[in-house]
Amino acid sequence: MGGQACVFYGAAEFSRDTDLVILPEPDNLDRLRLAMNDLHAEVIAVPPFEIAFLKHGHAVHFRCAHTEAAGMRVDVMSLMRGVPEFSVLWERRTTIQVDPGEQYDLMALPDLVRAKKTQRDKDWPMIRRLVESDYSRAGQSPEREQILFWLREARTPGLLKDLARRFPSMLQELQDQRAILRDLPEIEEQELERRLRAEEECEREADREYWIPLRRELEALRHTK
Repeated sequence: MGGQACVFYGAAEFSRDTDLVILPEPDNLDRLRLAMNDLHAEVIAVPPFEIAFLKHGHAVHFRCAHTEAAGMRVDVMSLMRGVPEFSVLWERRTTIQVDPGEQYDLMALPDLVRAKKTQRDKDWPMIRRLVESDYSRAGQSPEREQILFWLREARTPGLLKDLARRFPSMLQELQDQRAILRDLPEIEEQELERRLRAEEECEREADREYWIPLRRELEALRHTK
């Protein structure tokens, strides 16, 4: 669900860790614990690897000591702001078969983009690259859901203008869902850039607000530890 997934979707990123979203059930956590043991991985920082923290929206962080993964960090989550619960994510996941017997399950691209809407500076260029990469691969006859995804998530004036020109009826359909789409064909690119920055800042602020109580809980855990 992180940088590694972005690489699979064609938005290259140097990633220092592996991010996983998992089903927060006891048997599943036991299986993950065994996998972490195989990697000689230990929990770093807080919180501990317990189901209650995952269900509450915290990430659990591991550091691997196995010689083939020395220093690799693995971050595990089960709940994220603006992203559906695991059962929905799993139902609409993307599965990639790399080699015989080597399969990867990724968050669906729209879910990955939603998960990237954080307060971190590095996530917003990645969202732009993910959408642009998907658009460039689509060809001349994209599916309806793909077009709606681009209109909801595109973050560059040029691409938005192109979408407005190519798909005016779908643009009209989504105008009530995304204010930036209103009067899109007539807006100057400079003004569109300003609106995109304002839209981004609203998401960043929503993410900051989401994490305030969670950060307080982490601080309390650190003091206790």
